[in-house]
Amino acid sequence: MNASGTMPALSAQTPTSRTTRATPELIQACQDVLLQGLELLFKLSDRTYSNVLDAPYGASIGGHYRHVLEHFQCVVRSIRVGEINYDARERNSRLETEVTYAAIATCDVLRAIKNYDDGILTRASKVVNSVSYGSSDPSVIDTNVGRELAYCVGHAIHHYAIVRLICSQLGIDVPNEFGVAPSTLKYRSSMAAD
Repeated sequence: MNASGTMPALSAQTPTSRTTRATPELIQACQDVLLQGLELLFKLSDRTYSNVLDAPYGASIGGHYRHVLEHFQCVVRSIRVGEINYDARERNSRLETEVTYAAIATCDVLRAIKNYDDGILTRASKVVNSVSYGSSDPSVIDTNVGRELAYCVGHAIHHYAIVRLICSQLGIDVPNEFGVAPSTLKYRSSMAAD
C-alpha cells in the first residue's frame, strides 16, 4: 500500500516478472540429482547412512554421498577463483556419518547453483585433478563451470548406482531412476513404447 492507503497500480513489468527466467537445463539436472540424494537422506538414520558393508568395496551410503557432494562443493567454491581443484576436497567425515549435516550441505549447494545462468556456466576455469597413478603431479586442464557441473551430474549418477546396491542390501527402497542415466531411462522408455 502507498501512503494514501491504496494499492499502487501494477506496471506491465513487476519486479517478479523482470527476474523470472528459464532455469538452464544443466542447472535443472544438477538440482534433480541433488534432490534425489536429499530424498534418500530423509529416509536414513545416521547409523544406516554410515554403515560400512563388505560389498560392494567396503563402502557406506555416506561415503559415496560425501564423495559426490564434495565434487559439487569444489565447483561452487571455485566460481570466484576460476580453478576447480578436485584434489583439494575436504573429505569431511561428518558428511559421511551425519544425515542432517549432509542434508544441510546439500541444501547449501542447491542454494548456490539455483541462480547460475549461461554467463556463469560458460565461465572459463581450470580443473586440477590427479588422474595418473604414476605421477605425483595433478593434471591442470582448461574447462568451464558448465562442463564441470555436467561432470558432477554424471559422476553422481554412477555413485548413486553403487548406493542403490547398498540400499538393496539394507532393504531401502529407492526410486526407479536413482542411479540410472537419463539416456538409459529414455532408451528404456522408447523400448517399452515399441
